[in-house]
Amino acid sequence: MVSVTFLRNYRYRLYPFRNQQRILQHQLDIGCDMYNSLLDLKQEIWRETKTSLSKQDLNNIITSLKIDNHRWNDIHSQVLQNVSDRITKAYDSFFRRVKEKKAGKKIKAGYPRFKKQVRYKSITFPQYGNGCRLISNKKLFVSGFGEIPIVLSRMPKGKIKTATIKIKTNKWYVIFTCMITQELPQHPHADREVGIDMGLTKFAHLSDDTVIGNERFYKQKEKRLKRLQRQLSRKKKGSHNRQKAMLRLAVEHEKIWNQRNDFQHKASRYIADNYGVIGVEGLNINGMLKNHRLAKHIADAGWGGFLKKTCYKAVSAGGMFIIGDRFAPSTQECSCCHALLKIPLSERAYSCPVCKTKLDRDLNASINRKPSSILSRDGQPRIYAWGDPTSTLQQKDCDASRVDEPKNRQRT
Repeated sequence: MVSVTFLRNYRYRLYPFRNQQRILQHQLDIGCDMYNSLLDLKQEIWRETKTSLSKQDLNNIITSLKIDNHRWNDIHSQVLQNVSDRITKAYDSFFRRVKEKKAGKKIKAGYPRFKKQVRYKSITFPQYGNGCRLISNKKLFVSGFGEIPIVLSRMPKGKIKTATIKIKTNKWYVIFTCMITQELPQHPHADREVGIDMGLTKFAHLSDDTVIGNERFYKQKEKRLKRLQRQLSRKKKGSHNRQKAMLRLAVEHEKIWNQRNDFQHKASRYIADNYGVIGVEGLNINGMLKNHRLAKHIADAGWGGFLKKTCYKAVSAGGMFIIGDRFAPSTQECSCCHALLKIPLSERAYSCPVCKTKLDRDLNASINRKPSSILSRDGQPRIYAWGDPTSTLQQKDCDASRVDEPKNRQRT
């Protein structure tokens, strides 16, 4: 058995009382003010002296500010230290993107910007137990608030490292980041392999001719979203009615996100539990989104989130996840004789002129995406499998963390 360590997030709903909600919102405002103050000071010192403040320098500034102004004492000290950590990470990511852009990658550098109070939506306690801890299955103790009711649908596994309190569409949540160490089991279907072909007409077509339909959650709510967006555009900026309209629109988008997330979790769980070796095509999703005719439908399908969920579920179950070469002609190649036939996208049936094989176009592509086909044909496919000495798995590529996996894991 192979022992692995990974991070996993658990999200729970909070139900603070009205006075606690006011205190929580007040602390979010303080955190936002501190973020903007430190960012402004960091930029000003760079312009004047060409020296960059480190994370420790920012923490020392926070200490001096708390002495001069007691307003900063209304929030936990480690929450303020996390603000300096966020600024440091923002600059580290900015310089990383600058290097990638100079190397030829077409991305925006994204210089760190000041935040509005409506966009600063979370506070983080870097050390669980110091300012935030569970005291029972129904209560969460937070320094400065007291006991906040919590719905603990399941107990978090492993050691809790950090706790983040977040607001989303006027709903409060706490997110625990846990470090879990476990032994990977032997997959019950280690000898079963499957290839997956992603699409829009059908969300996924498996190599054993199993079809997962495309639910098109955004398309179903598109008319209502347009109506809510029109109502929002008619409201006067800064008015209470505009805030209400923004909330109604955000709630509708959240429903779509929840539907898509639930669908992806159930579909990925079915695949990870029933197949030990999974092969997919390396998709350039960002490049596909530049096609303005299909961008909305590709984003609605959510291929990237589905593949990430399938990856960490398969690896956690002891399986293997293999990504093939994106330039391999999986759709145009015959799965029997490997002859190439260029067919337009409008033709949904593949008919090989050499061996006379007739298959559904997506089924033919999924057979070519089977792991055995990828390993025998592609140069150096990306293989994700914990415990495999030849694995190329990196935590940044296939993170084992996830939030709110549905309990009802059914085939979709």
